[in-house]
Amino acid sequence: MLNPEFDDIKTLRTAADRVFESLQDAIVRGEIPPGSRVGETELAVRFGTSRGPLREALRRLESRHLVERTPHVGIRIASLGYAALIEIYFVREALEGMAARLAALHMTDAEVAGLKALLAAHEQDEALKADTAYFQQEGDLDFHYRIIQGSHNAALAEMLIGELYHRIRMYRYQVSAYANRPKKAFGEHQRIVEAIEARDGDLAEMLMRRHLSSARQNIEKHQKEHA
Repeated sequence: MLNPEFDDIKTLRTAADRVFESLQDAIVRGEIPPGSRVGETELAVRFGTSRGPLREALRRLESRHLVERTPHVGIRIASLGYAALIEIYFVREALEGMAARLAALHMTDAEVAGLKALLAAHEQDEALKADTAYFQQEGDLDFHYRIIQGSHNAALAEMLIGELYHRIRMYRYQVSAYANRPKKAFGEHQRIVEAIEARDGDLAEMLMRRHLSSARQNIEKHQKEHA
């Protein structure tokens, strides 16, 4: 026997999933700029939804530190100041460097093959081919996420994914769109995978640290040029 109440919950969840994914993509791609204030009515119209699914999507985005909701003030897209962003990149350089080292030691052959297949899929992206952007979907479709998971170190994964991952995805996308960066970043990813496949932890860590250092230096350069 069908349960109308269960069907309503299922429909709401499906609608909330769709709005969540669309809104998160818009935030990560910078289509809704960091720090901007938005209203529920505006978002409901933009994403073609009702208030119920939208509010559920906003709760999930808030848990990922992508939106901030203040009573009587409204919704604001999360933002990181320049100094805080640079601090996070220094942390990423150290921790993701360690993740790459551990991935070289602990990833299974199947996981390494999956990492290579992921980069082969990324290589077909039209924006990457045009050298205009290097956008990666979240989770298993994200190179950095795969490396972190491949470290097989739960404490490291909690720090990098639980605390930082979603907050910095939008900035990673923006950095990847800087001049001459997308193809360069992709090439750096390829060399990191080669080091992991060779089980060379020292080289994998050095290449990952250099990769993130290069991204940080691009942020610093961009900041100076637009100061």
